[in-house]
Amino acid sequence: MKTMRALGLSLLTAAFLAACGGGDPNVPGESPTAGAPTTKGSFKALVTFGDSLSDLGTYAPITSLAGNGQAPYLGGKFTTNNGSVGTIWVENLAAKMGLTVTPAEMGFAGQSVKCPAAAVNAALAATCTGYGQGGARVTDPNGIGHSGGALTVPAVTQIANHLARFGSFKDSDLILLWSGSNDALLQFGAFAAAATKIQTDAATGKITADQAQLQLFNAQTAAQAEMKKAAQDLARYIREQILAKGGKYVAVMGLNDIADTPFGNSVPASARPVLTDLSLIFNLWLRDGLANQPVQVIDTFAILKDVYQNPAKFGIVNNTTPACDADKIKLITGGQETSGSSLFCNATPGVPYNGMRAGADAITWAFADSVHPTTGGHKALSDAFYARLQSFGWL
Repeated sequence: MKTMRALGLSLLTAAFLAACGGGDPNVPGESPTAGAPTTKGSFKALVTFGDSLSDLGTYAPITSLAGNGQAPYLGGKFTTNNGSVGTIWVENLAAKMGLTVTPAEMGFAGQSVKCPAAAVNAALAATCTGYGQGGARVTDPNGIGHSGGALTVPAVTQIANHLARFGSFKDSDLILLWSGSNDALLQFGAFAAAATKIQTDAATGKITADQAQLQLFNAQTAAQAEMKKAAQDLARYIREQILAKGGKYVAVMGLNDIADTPFGNSVPASARPVLTDLSLIFNLWLRDGLANQPVQVIDTFAILKDVYQNPAKFGIVNNTTPACDADKIKLITGGQETSGSSLFCNATPGVPYNGMRAGADAITWAFADSVHPTTGGHKALSDAFYARLQSFGWL
């Protein structure tokens, strides 16, 4: 990655400014949101939209211990799975509010069941408001893992599915959106592929060093432009499909700095700022698209930066190494899962399908795999989100 190192931060900054609109005197994201409620809500439902960070078990059937798609499951959520103990931030928040939230859909490879909890108990039909799905993007249905069978229903369709079921949003709904991470990962992947080719061409004399710099700049700018579009799309969906359809208590989470994850730390140091900027670009245009709108924006970038830089403050002793063991998971799944995805990671002590790394702890280690939090990591998130919601006067 010598060519990329030679570019320095000046090129990254130039690309960032280009994506922000250059010399436009109206600075994007400068105007705050306005008009959101300041009083406590009488919440009867927690409605969440997003990706694997909010996924309550969409793909649990492929972790069936019996191999027939039925419970019990060894995994199912993108964290350190351990029955009712291995919870994610959505479940933690719901429990603090005295609410129940279950997956809106479960399935894989084109086969799925909508509101599976209702099939068990019809009284639970109103709880199926956890729409987050692993691999899902903001708009594009072709999310991460889609070609391999993952549903990856995008945020725009998740919102539409809720409206199809309930007709509108209610004053008694607490609506939370956290989407865009998979767009960032895919755009970074596209940039990395382009950078590799550019560097190869430069090393073999096919292009000059100046041409390589220009092409790298263009590749960064293209990735950032896609993140700008994703953010603007999400802001539009919030305005037109949530606020305009009855949403009252609406909060949206920005992206965290993916460069702080084990995945981010695995890329060359020269490329990490590119990954960081994809999150910053998204957050900037998301704020811009929600300017003067009656919503609250939660600064997840700052929240998780604090967790990463001050782990002891949150009871974290390891924030760099995945708690899940890729080799164990590969063995447990018969070689079907080789990336160490926490979807297949069980943290139950003593069971033969435990996928934890020797010495790892689901509470005091921050990351389950390369990008997803452990049970402890999710607790830090839910505690922070709950505090923010309290500061809004909503809880």
